[in-house]
Amino acid sequence: MSINKSTLPLTHAATSQLLIVNAQERLTKAMPEQDLQNMVPNVIQLSKAASLLDVPITLSEHYGKGLGNTLSEITEHLPPHTKAKDKLTFSCCTAPGFEEELAEHGSRKQIVMVGLEAHICILQTAAGLQQWGYQVFVVEDAIASRKAINRENAIMRMRRGGVNITNMESVIFEWMGDASHPKFKEISQLIR
Repeated sequence: MSINKSTLPLTHAATSQLLIVNAQERLTKAMPEQDLQNMVPNVIQLSKAASLLDVPITLSEHYGKGLGNTLSEITEHLPPHTKAKDKLTFSCCTAPGFEEELAEHGSRKQIVMVGLEAHICILQTAAGLQQWGYQVFVVEDAIASRKAINRENAIMRMRRGGVNITNMESVIFEWMGDASHPKFKEISQLIR
């Protein structure tokens, strides 16, 4: 019997960046309540884990003047130096300065994405990141769209396009690697 080696990519804390896209006050009000009840706590858990594991966090806001700031319940868990990048473009990749922001983190070529809206800014940013050569992971239980069908369609399109669709717990446990990680107990408390 031959063993088929998996080509399923995993995230690694040393090579990842967390990108939080448009988790803003007025934009979240347009999302289904059930989706937000999953998305917001999962974004917070990923933010806490990223901070503990020294995974850089980039925060984007779409037209902050009109859609407000990132939810305070999320920003209160971000490192103090985290500044939101305001943009008018749907794809973060076409926003001025975004490419340079990611490049500041050198060899970290895995981008873990969360936020809003799945079928617009998440999808377009994922496509742009792939074109730049990044390995993209979209956290399915930390994204939302106003309509379920749009979210489902975006996930299907991204998966077909080679984007890795994952979930919050998978990312966190992949970042740690195993139970001997020095932050294992602290991080596993986040999930309980």
